[in-house]
Amino acid sequence: MKINFDEIEKQKLPNFKGGEGRMIARIFDDGCGRIMKNTLEPGCSIGMHTHENDAEVIYILSGYGKVVSDNGEETLETGDCHYCAKGKSHSLINNGEEDMVFFATVF
Repeated sequence: MKINFDEIEKQKLPNFKGGEGRMIARIFDDGCGRIMKNTLEPGCSIGMHTHENDAEVIYILSGYGKVVSDNGEETLETGDCHYCAKGKSHSLINNGEEDMVFFATVF
């Protein structure tokens, strides 16, 4: 199944999961999982949250920043992938000077 994110309406989500600024999201949700193409502007973040009943994969398409998780802090840049397992916590921070664009899959 092809998903064209350009055809999915943008959602502007302020203070997502308690983070700073806003995340711009295009979300495909089939009721079983979500696939998202998201943008975090410079200085914006997704707040620390726990994946109680699911897991998440984040793949950085452009830009850079860092993830803070149960395992500590890691730098992420274009081409990097972050995995947050079920029951674990993480946050994502754009501490760069350009937009961070990424795919996120929650399943």
